[in-house]
Amino acid sequence: MRLRRFARSSAAPYPELVTDELPNPSVELSTNGVGPWRGELPDDPRYDRDLLERGDSRNVIDRYRYWTIEAIKHDLDEHRHPFHVAIENWQHDMNIGSIVRSANAFGSDTVHIIGRRRWNKRGAMVTDRYQHVVNHVDVAAFVTWTREQGLPIVAVDNVPGSVAVESYRLPERCVLLFGQEGPGLSREALAAADVIVEITQFGSTRSINASAAAAVAMHVWVTQHVVF
Repeated sequence: MRLRRFARSSAAPYPELVTDELPNPSVELSTNGVGPWRGELPDDPRYDRDLLERGDSRNVIDRYRYWTIEAIKHDLDEHRHPFHVAIENWQHDMNIGSIVRSANAFGSDTVHIIGRRRWNKRGAMVTDRYQHVVNHVDVAAFVTWTREQGLPIVAVDNVPGSVAVESYRLPERCVLLFGQEGPGLSREALAAADVIVEITQFGSTRSINASAAAAVAMHVWVTQHVVF
């Protein structure tokens, strides 16, 4: 079976994906990445020579195959969305890594870790290398930063007084704030929020997984502000 050909361009100089009649068959059609570059190596500073020679098995889209980490981050910086993601980190929540991964997938500007600097990165699947992640020692420091930047805080938690996120127009520039699995957001964080939204549920469970809730909220922002 022949696959659709993706032409090269200056904006997306990754190898063409095709199974036959390929002059430079650099791509292995595998979920595990691509093998070593075959043929003359490209003269482009975005490419990592070691990856060209050894192959690239990283969890990146085809556009970024063989690119250096810095080149990928620089390109992402050109079109990151203006929403931020913040997470309270008091209990070393295992969901933080997954939230960082979703933030990268949805093009969040920056992820803010409030509280403990250390967090389990396994769930991030190395996306933290390409995503801006900063730490704030406590809620007060985080709130000070948001006020200086003029960013409203949108807390996501199913508490009394929250409004359905499906019917709320999220600000284009904002911080989506999430709490720990189980206890949710602290009283201090809820008090600092400009608005508290919740994800509408229809089953018997009181709440959904924290990382799943974060992904849903980010996608709501995308559906409201990204033109497809």
